Amino acid sequence: METQILRQKASISFNESIAMAIFLRCAFLYRNVLLLRTSTLCGHRDLSHRLISSSNGVFSPDTHKILFPPAVDFLRDSRRGFAKGRKSKDDSASSTVVELPDMGPTIKSNATAQMNSAITALSGELSKLRSGRASSGMLDHIIVDLGDVKLPLNQIAVVSVIDSKTLSVNPFDPTALKNLEKAIVSSPLGLNPNVDSDRLIAVIPPLTEELTEAVCKVVTKSCEDARQSIRRARQRAMDAIKKMKSSYPKDDIKRLEKEVEELTKKFIKTAEDQCKAKEKEIKS
Repeated sequence: METQILRQKASISFNESIAMAIFLRCAFLYRNVLLLRTSTLCGHRDLSHRLISSSNGVFSPDTHKILFPPAVDFLRDSRRGFAKGRKSKDDSASSTVVELPDMGPTIKSNATAQMNSAITALSGELSKLRSGRASSGMLDHIIVDLGDVKLPLNQIAVVSVIDSKTLSVNPFDPTALKNLEKAIVSSPLGLNPNVDSDRLIAVIPPLTEELTEAVCKVVTKSCEDARQSIRRARQRAMDAIKKMKSSYPKDDIKRLEKEVEELTKKFIKTAEDQCKAKEKEIKS
């Protein structure tokens, strides 16, 4: 009886050993499959050989290093990869050629517009000055009070030259004739127009010597104001060019500065010629 019981226990132990061996075998096979899938990430050609050895229950320290690389190595490789990527970006940025816009035409255009404005303002000031000769524009600056509104004379009447000493003022609205006469008499031109039907006739009296000198001084001051305006436009252009020096070739900068200087000389000469012509007109 005891012998039979011992045989049964031995049979049970043998079956349990077989079951445990099968279980371990399946576990090792499953693990090997997982390890083979990750072998491409590790980059070791002999990984399969080491896995087969490990399936027989033999584990080497190298196998553990392959399957579980140290964190330090991972961080080092990551840093290297980031540095390489950053370097490649910097290289691509440095190799990219950025074409700068040509600011020369814009700078010259702005300077020309500002200098033209100075010449226009000078012409307007000179036209206001009385000379010994009749001019259709000498009354343009006079403001006429129409009661409900004030307008420049050239917006409510047409001024024409009859001869070198006589002007004709023809209002668009005949009812504004008295207002026109009052505005002309009140102006500093020293004119006393006469009513001729639906128009005014203004005779330009000759200038006295003192008045001629006073008007010429006004011309000189107007000319200097125009020069200052032109030079301010030049300075603004030069300041804009100065900001470009760090980005543009030196030859382009020098060429642009020279062109601005030539523009300045051209407009200053225009202003001086206008003033000389006005002085000649006043003294004639």
